[in-house]
Formats: sequence, structure tokens, C-alpha cells
Amino acid sequence: MTKFSMVTHRSSMIGTRTRVEDSCESGLCPICVADCPVFCEVSKSALRGREVLYPMREHFGDSTAGTPKDFGFSYGDFQIQFELRGAKGIEPHEDSVIFPNVDITTKWGKIDQKLPIVIAGLGSTYVAKRNWEGLAMGSALAGVSITVGENVVGMDPNAKFENGGKYPKVIDTDDMKFRVDTFREFWDGKHGDIIVQKNVEDTRLGVFDYVTSKLEVNSLEIKFGQGAKAIGGEVRLHSLERAQLLQKRGYLVIPDPSNPVVIEQWKEGLIPDFERHSRVGLSSTEDVLEEIDQLREAGVKNVFIKTGAYRPAATAWIIRVGVEGKVDGMTFDGAGGGTGMSPVSMMNEGSIPTAYLEALVIGCLDMIKRKNPNAKIPSIAIAGGFANETQMFKAIAMGAPYVSCIAMARAPITAAMKGKYMGGVIESNSATPGMLRNLGFPRDKEPDTLTLNEAFVDYDQLKRKFNRDIPPAAVGVYTYFASKLGTGVKQLLAGTRKFKLDLIDREDIASISRRAIEVVHHWNLGIHSQEYVDHELVRKEIYSGNY
Repeated sequence: MTKFSMVTHRSSMIGTRTRVEDSCESGLCPICVADCPVFCEVSKSALRGREVLYPMREHFGDSTAGTPKDFGFSYGDFQIQFELRGAKGIEPHEDSVIFPNVDITTKWGKIDQKLPIVIAGLGSTYVAKRNWEGLAMGSALAGVSITVGENVVGMDPNAKFENGGKYPKVIDTDDMKFRVDTFREFWDGKHGDIIVQKNVEDTRLGVFDYVTSKLEVNSLEIKFGQGAKAIGGEVRLHSLERAQLLQKRGYLVIPDPSNPVVIEQWKEGLIPDFERHSRVGLSSTEDVLEEIDQLREAGVKNVFIKTGAYRPAATAWIIRVGVEGKVDGMTFDGAGGGTGMSPVSMMNEGSIPTAYLEALVIGCLDMIKRKNPNAKIPSIAIAGGFANETQMFKAIAMGAPYVSCIAMARAPITAAMKGKYMGGVIESNSATPGMLRNLGFPRDKEPDTLTLNEAFVDYDQLKRKFNRDIPPAAVGVYTYFASKLGTGVKQLLAGTRKFKLDLIDREDIASISRRAIEVVHHWNLGIHSQEYVDHELVRKEIYSGNY
């Protein structure tokens, strides 16, 4: 595969291309002409400046972004090792050894889960807010956890605060209450949970105190840095009033909405929107351990840590702090996607790619166990570009016995957006023959007769179970999680003859590329190459035959 360079002749993320295909390494045409009508990265930057650092601004709030870069090592560099004989975790009977009987329940911290999935922190970015109903209800229906991300309280225009100390403290909200209540509408009270995350601004506003005391949230997540990769969370603001409100609440807003010149430019239509930035914060080992102790003393049942793909030594520090602090779970998020407006260059060229990051994390945890076999390792979730069941299986196998969940954000947002979209299509009778063919309907099916029951394979059973209509976005998320990913993971486990999720181990995958062999050898993970797997058993099997 051709390696992706940050500067190419075309970028769908920032909406640029070159006049000719054979562009230079710089991303410019070999001959740049003065009267070119095409916008390459440099020429668009000459007009729009900082806007070109981010995915196309016109799609903000209705899109997610992910790098097309080939990182040279991914979960595709492993092959699952299927078994022919025996069965583990179930009665070894032909009528029992079938994939629907595979148990894929797990735990995220102390939380029981029907599936090894947790929706990672979806905060104040508009794409999360606009699709929250589908995401929260769908995850509750599927029996998995969902995390309310950073800055939700600070971005809520209806949030109420009281002054008491250096920073105002939140006493009431609309958006946070909506997010918690939406999940609990279909929550069975046992499987999955609503988790609330915080960053620097959330700490200053007293978000944890508010959600635990007023909303009875029992699971909290401390976030280190990240946001829009390593520089804090970013969103676009489409009104001057909103920009001024958030500036008053302590956020960095660019350009300065209190500047008279900026106000005049806004009124003249010269400024399309404002950027809101949040801080990444500064932490020490002592600070983090003290905060974890305080949360425990306050009665919090689950304390989680979420961090990104920082340099290896920083990741090792986070792991050490999490284990020493006896947190319940830790999420490590690899390069390179985002749900908001992470700078394109940072998604493409910064952070540790997911498969490399997992190897680093698991290598560190193995070191801890070698130093102290009795050390309690938190539940581990890996995030960063997961979308299908094979990636999930391989990540859990590679991370055995520590990885219990896969964290996702972009994929369930896609499921929610498509579910909502199809609900609108059906309501407006605007389905096309092409849509029907793609969904598997016969050619004589009339587009204007398409129903929710027909379009969503699980809609009817959910409606019967709850005796009410379910929002199409929620059905989309549930179906993607429970029907597609859940069934897919069960099939893969059955193929390895392991009928419980926690029986997956590193011997269930093999390296099939030179880079994979190098990475797993470097961290001493014990995952063999395909050529080496079972080599001695093969010899023993063959030589024991009566030929």
C-alpha cells in the first residue's frame, strides 16, 4: 500500500486538491501557475488561514473525521487461529457447541456489560449533542456503558452557577440532566452505566460534585489532556452571544469576541464562526492519587481514567498512576480520528497509532505483573478506529488478560446518524430504488411503502418488548452493537472453540507481517508469527501417525 503523506494532491478532510495528479512532496503541482482556479492546500490557506488546519468547517457538527494514513501496522497484521477440536467454557456436546451459545458478557470496572463495548467520552461537540438520544438509548438497549465527555456543563447555555471561591460552581443544568436521563430511559438498571468525564474546565465548575449529588451518577472518568488530540477540546461557535458567554465562563475563544473590532467584523459577516478551546491541564502523581482517594471517599463506585496516545514514557506514567491508585478502568485512545475538530495534521502525524499503543500498554502491564504478580490491574479498554468485530477480537486477544472492552465513538455516531437519516427518509417517503436494493428488498418493492419494521431488522422486537416506538437512531445503535458486532464476536469466538469472552488469549492470534513480528517481540507479548504457531505440535502430530 502506498504510504500516506500529510501533504498530497488531494485531501477530502480539508477540501483541497492539486491541478494535476503528479504533485511534489510539498503538495504543490510540479508547475504552479498564476491563474489556477483549483484550491490546493497552500492556495486555500492563503485565503482561509487557520480554517485549513481543521476538517472542512461547513461539516462541523454533522460529521466525524479520521486519518486515511497507513501507519504500517494494524490489527489486520494478525490472523485469528481457529480450532477444530474440543470446546472451552461450555459443555462439549454437538448441540451446545454453536455460536449463539457464546457468552460475550464482561465487566467495565465493576459494571456488568452485555457486550465488550463502551462508548468513549462524547462531550460538547455538536455531533455528539445532536445524536445523543440515539447513542444513549441505543447503548442502554444494548446493555453497554456510555461516557458523557468533557465541557458539557460549560457549553450548556441554560446551566446555572453560584459563586463560591475562585470559580463559579454549577448547581443546575439542562444538557447534563438530559444526557443522564436519556440513557436511563431504557436502562435495565444492571447492564452498562452512564459515566461522566471531566477536564480542567469541568473541575473548575464542580461538575463531579454536581453529577454525584444531584444526578446520582456513580461512575466518573478523569481525562488527561487529549480533547482535540494533545491541545484540549475545540468546537466551533456560530453566534457572537454564545462566544461571549463561553469567554465569560473561562474558555479561550478565538477570535476575541469582546474585541470591538471583532464584533464589528462579525456583524459585517467577515467572521464565519468562533473557536472555543479548553485547557489540557497540568498534573502530578501526587495530585492524581489524591483526587482518586477523594472520589473514593465521596462514595464513587467506579473511577476511570481516559487518556490519549502520548509518547511512551507519558503513557507508562498514566499506567503506573492508575495501578497505584487502584482505579477501576483505564481507556487508551490511539491515533488518529476525532468526533469534533481535531487539527488534521495532528490526526495524521501525531500520537501513537492504536495497535502500537496497545502493544505498549500491554507490555507495561506485563512488566508490572512480573514485578508484582499480586498487583491489581484495572479493566483496560482500547480505543482508536474500531468499527468491526475482527478488530475487536484481535484487540482483546492481543491485550489478554487485561483488555475487557473496546471503546468506540466514531462508529456508533455513524450508526446513530444513519438510523436518524433513514427514519427521516421513511417518514418523508423519500427512499430511492437504490436504497431498497442495497437493503436487500426485491425489485418490485415500492420505495414509498418502506416501513421502520422493514428497514431495521430489530425494530419490531424492540417495539414489542417495550410496547412503544423507539427512535430510529437508537435502533440503529442497538442493531449495530447487539446484532452485528455482538453476533460477529460470538462467531469468531466459536471458531476458536472458546465459548466465554474471558477465555480469549494471545495464542488465538498470529502475526502475519514483519512489522507485527517486530512490535510484539519488542514488547515481549508472546504472540508468535503464523509460521511459528503450533510448530512443535504440528511435528508431534505428524510423527505420531501410523502411516
